[in-house]
Amino acid sequence: MSDEFDIAESGETRVDPNALRDADDHLNPAWIERLRQHLDAGDQDALAGMMEPLHASDAGDVLEALEAGERVQLVRMLGDRFDYLALREVDDTVRSDLIEELPAHDVARGVSSLDNDDAVYILEDIEEEDRERILEQLPAFERLSLKRSLDFPEESAGRRMQTEFIAIPPFWTIGQTIDYLRVEKDLPDEFYQLYVVDPGYRVLGTIPLDKFLRAQRTVRIEDLMNRDLLTVDATEDQEEAARDFERYDLVEVGVVDENKRLVGVLTVDDIVDVIHEEATEDIKLMGGVGDEEVSDNVFRAVRSRAPWLVVNLLTAMLASFVISLFDATIEQMVALAALMPIVASMGGNAGTQTMTVTVRALATRDLDRARVRRLIVREVSGGFVNGCIFAVLIGAVTAIRYMSPGLGAVIGMAMIVNMIAAGTAGILIPLTLNRLKIDPAIASSVFVTTVTDVVGFFAFLGLAGLWFGLY
Repeated sequence: MSDEFDIAESGETRVDPNALRDADDHLNPAWIERLRQHLDAGDQDALAGMMEPLHASDAGDVLEALEAGERVQLVRMLGDRFDYLALREVDDTVRSDLIEELPAHDVARGVSSLDNDDAVYILEDIEEEDRERILEQLPAFERLSLKRSLDFPEESAGRRMQTEFIAIPPFWTIGQTIDYLRVEKDLPDEFYQLYVVDPGYRVLGTIPLDKFLRAQRTVRIEDLMNRDLLTVDATEDQEEAARDFERYDLVEVGVVDENKRLVGVLTVDDIVDVIHEEATEDIKLMGGVGDEEVSDNVFRAVRSRAPWLVVNLLTAMLASFVISLFDATIEQMVALAALMPIVASMGGNAGTQTMTVTVRALATRDLDRARVRRLIVREVSGGFVNGCIFAVLIGAVTAIRYMSPGLGAVIGMAMIVNMIAAGTAGILIPLTLNRLKIDPAIASSVFVTTVTDVVGFFAFLGLAGLWFGLY
């Protein structure tokens, strides 16, 4: 047996948690293989001995490494000893497929042990019919609490918040509050500040824990609380809430409903997940792969990519049409066919660079009117300068390669034109889409590439025709 594993006196397999990953931080194949052996043998205690020491994130990676049937078998065999928090750490596809295969009462038992925000995260993406069956298995209070959170819009602060928080009246003293915290059993497992509320649960102020713990017992809460309130509306987009955390260096913030009553809190660990999700979503949209996950099967991957490939096909046909306008020109000078992809490719790359900077700036709300004007001037000017630099390079190479200074001049001028077009399109297209309330991360790349291809081909072939009198 490998040194990574050892057998306890009771005969139960114990695993060094560090043995789960190799030196490159990848899952250890030997560890996964040993887990599969215990699955095949039906050894529940050995499985628990391997899985229970793992952090939820590591347990999620293990689930993703297993085949679909093995995941279901593992969760069923572990029963009450399976940490359902691991389902928050897996791809949406893995989570949905796994929950569909598990009995509703098992899932209900698992999510009932989680914080409200974690339970909502697991339940929100599954089919409504399956979700209702699971909620029916929960106690009335937990069911109503989860339903209330699920009633908020998708990707809103209300969906991400946890409903467990500490609210106290302003007339208490520090001593009364400490005594309350010591005896009250229904408190959140972790919290960073106390919320001071009126009888209608409207927030009057907050007290950070560090400030609270340093105060004398006789100090009144209202004399200590911070009255400079910052709260988040439950219907506010989670990305906006994440921006507040970044701007004000928050660790926790209260969430209020339409009547300004405190209904939950957002904590920094939730916001880290939101930032990761939003960044991942933007990257996928810019690549035209929708909500595709690594664990998706072939059909789901094709369904996710096909629509944007169709759009790309249409734009490629437009570029092809532009080339067809210059058939006679290309026939008289075959070298043009070999050189024209260079102009289009350089423009496409330059446009993508500008587009990436612009889309990111729009996502982080870093562009106001003054900055937009400066960015437009910068990118157009940068396109011209880059165009001149690469015009000299490609022009010299072309002149030497084809023994034609005129052809070098033509491709150089076309390069300048297309680089200016790339800088202009790379910033104006995302700005226009954003103004039209269309996510610039979704469609910008297709339009920018189309512009640089069409302008590049048209400028190069058109200038060549005029220069050499090929019309």
